[in-house]
Amino acid sequence: MNDSEFLAASEAVLDRILNAFDDAGIGDALRTGNVLTLEFDNGSQIIVNRHEPNREIWVAARSGGFHFRHDGTAWIDTRNGGELFARLGEMVAGQAGEPFSF
Repeated sequence: MNDSEFLAASEAVLDRILNAFDDAGIGDALRTGNVLTLEFDNGSQIIVNRHEPNREIWVAARSGGFHFRHDGTAWIDTRNGGELFARLGEMVAGQAGEPFSF
């Protein structure tokens, strides 16, 4: 994946997350450049950002920090192999205290 492909793919990821979170009505989402902040009604947050030097999507949540790299098909956690939207759905559900999925 070259730089322009990464930027387009990561932009689509941030848009998908923002739209799903807004549709769920479980808090507020704020996008500033390459950083997306998901703030829950309980005051907790999840931060999702595009990390251009490594061509990764980084997520910071109560459960920890995670790096996801595109493998040609999906965004995969560089530590445990989990898929971004599945893992992020679990994080959002945990912090929101209700079911959530993408």
